[in-house]
Amino acid sequence: MVGLFFSAQALADADPSFSVQGFGTLGAVRSDTDDVEFVRDLSQARGATNEWTAKTDSVIGLQANWRIAPKWQVVAQGISRYRYDRSFKPEMAWAFVKYEPAPNLSLRAGRLGTEFFMQADSRWVGYSFLTVRPPGDFFWYLPFYSIHGADVALSVPAGEGIVRGKVFYGLSRGKIPLADEQWEIKASPMQGGYLEYQAGAWQLRASYANIRFKRDLPIARVLKQESNYDLTADQQRFLAAKGTRTHYYSLGVVYDRGPWQAQLMLNHIRQGTRTLEDSDGGYALIGYRTGQVTPYVGYSWVRSKAREKPVTGDPLADAVTAYVMQDAHSEQNTRFLGMRWDVARNVALKAQWDRVQGSSSSLFPYRRDDRPNWDGRMDVFSLSMDFVF
Repeated sequence: MVGLFFSAQALADADPSFSVQGFGTLGAVRSDTDDVEFVRDLSQARGATNEWTAKTDSVIGLQANWRIAPKWQVVAQGISRYRYDRSFKPEMAWAFVKYEPAPNLSLRAGRLGTEFFMQADSRWVGYSFLTVRPPGDFFWYLPFYSIHGADVALSVPAGEGIVRGKVFYGLSRGKIPLADEQWEIKASPMQGGYLEYQAGAWQLRASYANIRFKRDLPIARVLKQESNYDLTADQQRFLAAKGTRTHYYSLGVVYDRGPWQAQLMLNHIRQGTRTLEDSDGGYALIGYRTGQVTPYVGYSWVRSKAREKPVTGDPLADAVTAYVMQDAHSEQNTRFLGMRWDVARNVALKAQWDRVQGSSSSLFPYRRDDRPNWDGRMDVFSLSMDFVF
């Protein structure tokens, strides 16, 4: 990525239609427990415990924009972040062509960021967020970062504001870690869109999306490795994810004027597979800027609904199936407060404290759980330096 940066920067200096921007975060986080590992979202294989780690939030990214004609633009973004395979291997997050036949209409095709949750497409640009990281209780269930596909966006005036709409279709990318295995979500069809209204300091968005999974979770392989247990054919059918569809609904409101910033986000996720549970989540956040410092406080929550357990007449099979399904449960709330200090141009320092309180059965948001000892309570301490260039 370093070589690419210098080549791109040389071209940017020579051609005003070509620009390069970058962003990054140097972060450190720890909790007060080693009963579970705290992760930024479900795309990360391991997380933070009661020792400081920089892997959870640290990232570096580079974006190049090339306007090859008045109505045509090429965009590419590469990032290095902690991934499903426990590495920081650089990856191409975006790579698309954009066509604007009219000032209020745009069409894109290629590798696109997922943005049907408000602010989802900029989740790794820490400088754009007031908090150290996007609240997990809202974003944990969205480990999809990009698709191969296309979208169409249209903006029209409406009174004193603007209405924007977007629809998209594509094939999902990436993998989601499960113990020492990965759930391959590559080529799973995803589609959806959003409708947004912006007027003055207010922005409101309603969105919907769904994904149809092409492959099953690697539950059978995990159980075989960890306990030498072979799932029966009935269990595999009961827990199947292949061919099932998950639906995502969300509503977001943002206010940003003068010293005040406020956000309210809500979502509902309906799962098609019995392995995962339907859930509701959200967060509320408010901050007040004075000089270069912005203290903030917030509250987030997530609740999932347990599914009916199978009764096959085989006590061992039923117990194993119920054990697997327990991993998908979330029932907790998080109170968080912090401070952002814009210490220099394009540089922000942040400190944040999160207090998680929930049920001991709330396992889904974490990694490496110690079920007998986890009580559902945890304090998380975070420091970060965010920058753009």
